[in-house]
Amino acid sequence: MSPLLVLVAINILNFYDRHVLGALAEPIRTEFQLSDTQVGLLGSVFIWLYAIVGVPLGRLADRRSRKTLLACGILVWSALTGVAAIASSYALLLASRLGFAVGEAVVAPAATSWIGDLFPAHKRSRPLALFMLGVPVGGAMTYFFSGPIAQAFGWRVAMVIAAAPAVFLVPLLLRLREPQRGAAENQPCGPTNGSIKAMLRIPTLWWIIASGATLNFNMYALGQFMPAFLSRIHHVTLAASGIGTGISYAIGGITGSLFAGWLGDRAIHGRPNARLLWACVFSIAGAPFAYLGILAGDIGASVAFLTVFYGSLCAYYGLVYASIQDIVPPRMRASAMAIYFMAMYLCGASFGPILTGKVSDVMAQHAAAAAGSATVTEAFRAVGLQQAMLIMPALSVVLAAVLFMGSRTITADIARQFLPAGARGATTSA
Repeated sequence: MSPLLVLVAINILNFYDRHVLGALAEPIRTEFQLSDTQVGLLGSVFIWLYAIVGVPLGRLADRRSRKTLLACGILVWSALTGVAAIASSYALLLASRLGFAVGEAVVAPAATSWIGDLFPAHKRSRPLALFMLGVPVGGAMTYFFSGPIAQAFGWRVAMVIAAAPAVFLVPLLLRLREPQRGAAENQPCGPTNGSIKAMLRIPTLWWIIASGATLNFNMYALGQFMPAFLSRIHHVTLAASGIGTGISYAIGGITGSLFAGWLGDRAIHGRPNARLLWACVFSIAGAPFAYLGILAGDIGASVAFLTVFYGSLCAYYGLVYASIQDIVPPRMRASAMAIYFMAMYLCGASFGPILTGKVSDVMAQHAAAAAGSATVTEAFRAVGLQQAMLIMPALSVVLAAVLFMGSRTITADIARQFLPAGARGATTSA
């Protein structure tokens, strides 16, 4: 079987299991009597540990078998997904997400480094976009299946089903042959080994890290709260809100990812910074659709607008992840991705669920006070969540600005990647 297809399947399961608590947020909130802040913390606590352990695991992926690391990661995260199904308290749910984070942290550094060794630079946008289809496809499958399963059989059964596919993926992975690092380069790079310190002197990498933090605030806030938003604002069932979210993820995510991947490999022939420029265009174009989707009066319009918005977010991956591989040496790519993930998760994604939940709680209390009610009812919770989600279009505009700044430095950073060691150092210090 194609290594790329196996890695794509792994990433689909990765994001299926990652989003399952978002799909099941409402029944979990009701059973454990949680606030939106506590619901958001379930997403954020995963991200904090995921980001921290990702760096040593990324360094390990640059030195050891990526295949073995991936297999171990799948087994760990699937086991902890199953453990969440038997949680008897909110504290045990939190603990299961911590163990889950350790298993998932190996996927992006190891798998993207592997893909970089399968395809040359001018052909990497499409395979990386295909790999990152795990985000929308895995998310869509979560929302399509977990909501209806939970409605029919309970949320705990939905958690067990989310854990099961690992039994099939690990044997497929172990049959693959891992490529040699740097095997797909069209021209010789500088030194095959490098230091973290040297890598952090690449200006474009910092702009890309900032863009990742901004993007993932939106991605994780949307993933954690979109089903709840549809249920509260448009008064639909758990199954219907899951299907509506799944439609947005499937149509928007797949279309945005594949189109941007195709565009990135075509545009790079014209100018080295084209991928980041196009990522900037997609980001700013998605902002008005987010605004309209959050304030739409009926569920059809809301899902349609949020589908376009989600597609604009997913366009980021094939364009920007290929740009990371363009500016770092082959034997530093897993480390670069791990550092990128650590910074953008700690500075962006980790705040998305918990801050959105906190703002939602505060705005719900204000709405209740304005109405003269001593009780924060479900109607006030709906208003609070809708108002909290309006930060998303604003952050899309910020994301576009950051990507534009990165497009101004990447041409020089790509050229520097192929200089001899001495010349590279002289250029960096100039």
